[in-house]
Amino acid sequence: MAQPGVGAQENEGLQDPISAPNTRHSSFVLTLEEIGNLAAEGGKPAETLMNVVALIGKRFKTDVCSAYLLEPDRANLILAATVGLRQQCVGTLRMALNEGLAGLVAEQVQPIAVQQARNHPRFKYFCEAGEEAYQSFLGVPLIDSGVLQGVLVVQTLDARAFTDEEIKMLSEAAVQLAPVVSEARTLDRFVAPLQERLWSLARNLWWSWDNDSTSLFHDLDPLRWRQLNHNPIALLSELPLATLEKRAQEVVLHGRVNYAFRRKREYLDADRTWGARHAGILRPRPVAYFSAEFGLHESLPVYSGGLGVLAGDHIKSASDLGLPLVGIGLFYGQGYFRQRLDKSGWQQEEYLQTDVGHMPMEPAIGAKGEPVTVQIETRSGAIRAKVWRLKVGRCALLLLDSNVEGNTPEDRELTSRLYGGDSRFRIRQEVLLGVGGFRALKAMGITPSVLHLNEGHSGFAVLEAIRNRMEEEGLDFNLAVPRVSREVVFTTHTPVPAGHDRFDAGLIEEHLGPLRDSLGISHEWLMSLGRENPNNPNETFCMTVLGLKLARRANAVSALHGEVSRAMWTSLFPGRSEESVPIRHITNGVHVPTWLAPQMYRLYDRHLGTNWAEHSGEAQIWEGIENVDDAELWETHLSLKNRLLEFARMRAVEQSERRGESAKTLQSLGKVLSPDALTIGFARRFATYKRANLILADIEMLASMVNDPKRPVQFVFAGKAHPHDTPGKQVLQQIAELMRNKRFANKFVFIEDYDINVGRLLVQGVDVWLNNPRRPLEASGTSGQKVVLNGGLNLSVLDGWWAEAYDGLNGFAIGTGRTHTNMDVHDKRDGENLYRVLREEVIPLFYQRDRDGLPRGWIKRMKRTIRTLGWRFNANRMVMDYTLKCYIPAAGGASSDMRASG
Repeated sequence: MAQPGVGAQENEGLQDPISAPNTRHSSFVLTLEEIGNLAAEGGKPAETLMNVVALIGKRFKTDVCSAYLLEPDRANLILAATVGLRQQCVGTLRMALNEGLAGLVAEQVQPIAVQQARNHPRFKYFCEAGEEAYQSFLGVPLIDSGVLQGVLVVQTLDARAFTDEEIKMLSEAAVQLAPVVSEARTLDRFVAPLQERLWSLARNLWWSWDNDSTSLFHDLDPLRWRQLNHNPIALLSELPLATLEKRAQEVVLHGRVNYAFRRKREYLDADRTWGARHAGILRPRPVAYFSAEFGLHESLPVYSGGLGVLAGDHIKSASDLGLPLVGIGLFYGQGYFRQRLDKSGWQQEEYLQTDVGHMPMEPAIGAKGEPVTVQIETRSGAIRAKVWRLKVGRCALLLLDSNVEGNTPEDRELTSRLYGGDSRFRIRQEVLLGVGGFRALKAMGITPSVLHLNEGHSGFAVLEAIRNRMEEEGLDFNLAVPRVSREVVFTTHTPVPAGHDRFDAGLIEEHLGPLRDSLGISHEWLMSLGRENPNNPNETFCMTVLGLKLARRANAVSALHGEVSRAMWTSLFPGRSEESVPIRHITNGVHVPTWLAPQMYRLYDRHLGTNWAEHSGEAQIWEGIENVDDAELWETHLSLKNRLLEFARMRAVEQSERRGESAKTLQSLGKVLSPDALTIGFARRFATYKRANLILADIEMLASMVNDPKRPVQFVFAGKAHPHDTPGKQVLQQIAELMRNKRFANKFVFIEDYDINVGRLLVQGVDVWLNNPRRPLEASGTSGQKVVLNGGLNLSVLDGWWAEAYDGLNGFAIGTGRTHTNMDVHDKRDGENLYRVLREEVIPLFYQRDRDGLPRGWIKRMKRTIRTLGWRFNANRMVMDYTLKCYIPAAGGASSDMRASG
């Protein structure tokens, strides 16, 4: 594998014309042209700096090449780029000018060459950098326009005596490098005080998937960070400037903040992205991505579960790829409910008001420079909303908020809760999302080239788009429909009937009547757009039907879900066979930086190459996992598992304490779960079809497994039941009660109030992820995909994404994919298969250890799951598929399309 930052240059034909540094003329060390090429390739000072040190290290045949930048106080150096030292030290390794050999170079402003660095009186060992293996040291000052900018250092494993010619060569390289360093310092670093930079980071949700930025806020105050649900704006709001500066000095944050701030700027300013190369047509007219919820981070509670988290991952990957996309949703002032279990294990719901001042939002500003507001006329009065704007990396997210002056008390509550209220409440939310969302875009001067409807909740947006096209182009309804429809992408997410919103004719006329008048169509015509049978006057209006009828491109979210959806909606396309129903599929994926543990990220950096994340949707980048030492991968996994178990114990104690349980119970809960036991995780919405209680099918068998002294098994559960889903709450109660059962007390933990943070810890720390829905009702499922990235193994029914992912060696399957028309028989068969796979495959493989205590067979399966699935079930791949197969054709940007017509 090529060194980080070098491979691209080698591909451009840069050659190394010498065999050893001391046989080469100094003028060939590094040329201005080469630096220019490297700068053009990267386009960013930090990336150029990394590329240059990589090339210098290669030319000098040294094991380390590093650039240290002088901080604005001119009393400290900070590591800005390195090949050879640990990458996590970039932006964090800081030294005073009176420390170490690099400090001596800056202090004396002259080259320093040492054959045995450890013998020098100024030697200082920085253990975090991994310097212990290197013997020799050569450092030269970086000077631009007569001003010291930093220090360039090379190091070798052997005790090398650098010649005068080599010192001269490195000094001349430093002359060429100094302008790049100067640019990095003046343009990308130290241009704002610490507080301003931290606030700048906090106001763009990019920080939430950047581990370096997240760690900054954590280190400011770890306890408050946790108590504030990892909300950086709430944290910064509490810290006076003097306290902030003091804390930053104590934990040496200045350099790290500067580094994170510079990287954020480079990220935002980058113009050589995948989107710039492949989707230029979307730049002037972006994709408008409508979703009823967006799960971006636990501190922004405008999501409930999988649909929202998928939408959050979609917009994050669009940002990473540089895809022009604007999200449109609703701001729920109370979010989804907080979950608490009472002493009987019954779910209780609590709604808390979100402090808008602690959210990374600002009023959206329209084309005329004023805050954006929208108004939708209904037969019973107008609904009004203000619009908030959030920065999600390079993308924007618009959230409509009905809590404004002029609305009735009922309408001010419209955006208070996610998925609350009756049908009338729900349709008013969806009119606001669809019609109001489209009007918000127009008020901001945004004309989308594509409308992507993430599920049917936002389907009314298409009707507003048709009205707008009729007005702009002087068309009637019949002519406007196909012009708009070719720009609409519709994604359906569920084969469960309750997942498809339906409204009666009275509600449709009350809320869509004024819009219908503008469209020039009758009430029956409008109703027919949402009916499977347009001629049935008794049929309700279905939002999914509306989406399928008015979208040129429709997709399911896995291959199996595509088959199910075509069968479900065949009646909408009379004369077509089931196979020819125009619903294809794009399988869901997850946003890697959001769900990958920092420890695993560092492991991938070492073995997949430092730029692996930019290519995570490509299969070949993951091949390097096979080169990872088994012990290293296993130790990384165990550290994540221990973190999960500590968190589960802490939450179990907190939950018990809140319920007023005894000190003896608290003490016992503080010791539950063993790091040596096979740990199985289950976390999702507690809908009955997801069968969280399938593992209870044979309670005696379960007891024998969890209490086996040689091969114990333990479970960590989490998840919420819908407030109105009594059967789902009963299943949840069954699971929760096991914590109080003496036979299972130390082997079952239910973590209350499932959210993104709980999900993150679970998918990063479990050995096995259990998923056993009733096939084929799981449209895709993405939680198991997050487990894959972190080396966990899936134990799942062959439904959703797992039906197309499982190859027999990259996890475990429950059953063969066959179902039964009798639900009881179906469930009984799956329960028996679950126990059989656990007894015969999962448990034996996990506990089969070699003389080093390593489960080699298990680790082999871990590597295979990462290698075969990491790139496929990845949000970058998913968004690229949407772009190439849906967005670009919908925007009229396909360079060729030779499909047979008719």
